[in-house]
Amino acid sequence: MNIALAQINVHVGNFAANLAKMLEYTAKAKAQGADIVVFPELATVGYPPRDFLEFDDFVDQAEAVVHQLAEAAEGIAIVVGSISRNPVVEGKDLYNSVYFLSGGRIQKVQHKTLLPTYDIFDEYRYFEPAHEWGVVRYQNKTIAMVVCEDSWNVGNENPLYKINPMDRMMEHNPDLIINVSASPFAYDHAAERIEVLKANCERYNLPMYYVNHVGAQTEVLFDGASIVLHADGTVIDEMPYFKESMRIYNTEEVDKKDNVSGEEAKEKIRLIHDAIVMGIKNYFGKLGFKKAILGLSGGIDSALVAVLAARALGADNVRCILMPSQHSSDHSVNDARALAQNLGCQYDIVPIESIYDAYMNVLKPHFWAKEEGLAEENLQARARGMLLMAFSNKFGSILLNTSNKSEMAVGYGTLYGDMCGGLSVIGDVYKTECFELARYINKDEEVIPDNIITKPPSAELKPDQFDSDSLPPYDQLDAVLYQYIEMTQSPQDIIDMGFDEALVKRTLRLVNINEFKRYQTAPVLRVSRKSFGMGRRMPIVAKYLS
Repeated sequence: MNIALAQINVHVGNFAANLAKMLEYTAKAKAQGADIVVFPELATVGYPPRDFLEFDDFVDQAEAVVHQLAEAAEGIAIVVGSISRNPVVEGKDLYNSVYFLSGGRIQKVQHKTLLPTYDIFDEYRYFEPAHEWGVVRYQNKTIAMVVCEDSWNVGNENPLYKINPMDRMMEHNPDLIINVSASPFAYDHAAERIEVLKANCERYNLPMYYVNHVGAQTEVLFDGASIVLHADGTVIDEMPYFKESMRIYNTEEVDKKDNVSGEEAKEKIRLIHDAIVMGIKNYFGKLGFKKAILGLSGGIDSALVAVLAARALGADNVRCILMPSQHSSDHSVNDARALAQNLGCQYDIVPIESIYDAYMNVLKPHFWAKEEGLAEENLQARARGMLLMAFSNKFGSILLNTSNKSEMAVGYGTLYGDMCGGLSVIGDVYKTECFELARYINKDEEVIPDNIITKPPSAELKPDQFDSDSLPPYDQLDAVLYQYIEMTQSPQDIIDMGFDEALVKRTLRLVNINEFKRYQTAPVLRVSRKSFGMGRRMPIVAKYLS
């Protein structure tokens, strides 16, 4: 038997386009001799559909797509993830299901059992878990079909769940496992995912054919990396990362371990780079926008965003605005100009000193009794934000936010100023990782001027200002932030690791008192296990650690 895995990039709610894509891949798989073509979890509707699932019309259209796919399942079977209605009054209205289509009709529907509610997931909000487990028989093969998380309680070792659906399916003596997934990207998740899948194969002594989504749905990124494993857990092949593709596997060859390609390399910074480029490209493409705009300061953060945007959208579609103030250094302007020229992007120089002076003249009668300080610094950032939004409105471009994760964590940014934007490109990349990304970008040639990477970071909002005036060294800061944000360690836990007590308490206080800022920021492209946004839900007016 030949099984085609089609890791496709679908669009939430775009039923016509999703159907057309699956029909195209079905025809291609059939022409290449596949007996089954497999599409990812919720491929008909896109993942995550969120509260669209509360609309009957949305569910109706998803069901219509399944029936149209079934009509195309002649001479080839189709395995596809979609939603289905729960006919029982008690419980949730919907199931997250996997369909087996052949002979022009629906042959089998298996519902998802394990419904995650951690990190970005909120599946139990919408779906009823499966209560029955079966298999499908096709071409002398008995196939167990599972949906994503259903493979994540192997051996009943996951404390989140009390049941293992594959244990129930083993009663029917399946010959192989097909897993349809929507497993989001995080730079260290792929390796863990493979270990879980290997454990399934080893436990049940069955091969697994695993297909994953690829592409971005707003801030949630999917890496593809679909995989085929032998019954002993050997990786037969891992499909490309961040690329729509289809490969066909012969079950007899898999069973014999013929044509073993093995795993793809998993380099953290390369994965982050490729994920962000895909995220920008899909965000613009799925919204129907082509052009981006950003403020280019001569610092490393905006330089990174400019490069990533140019690689995603093309240099002709990225416009950089240089907005020097009276505090901007000559080298920052020169560095920014050099970067724009290296990329081939249009750039404009719009000085803000006269705008700032105008603001100060208006405010002088009201500010006269106060010393100059943060308010005056923030006026510069907000003047820049106003100009960027004016360019965005006038030319129909999406403004890209250039704040990094370290700054967002501790509130080192100005609301309605440098925190403006329609998409936060590096908001899940710590400052130390920004330097690693810059060096990765420059590995073959100097794209980002070296001075941008080597000079001390500065907001340049007052004379001789450096980030180190307000923040701890970034290597120390990021280490503390990682333990608190990603690893959810307590202050004492972090202090016990050897970090300075004053540093820890100061840093965590900054994180918590600046939650209100993060509630007002653009969607953050998720590249770690715990990005700011839908995967990290914190109260604003809480007392903890404040």
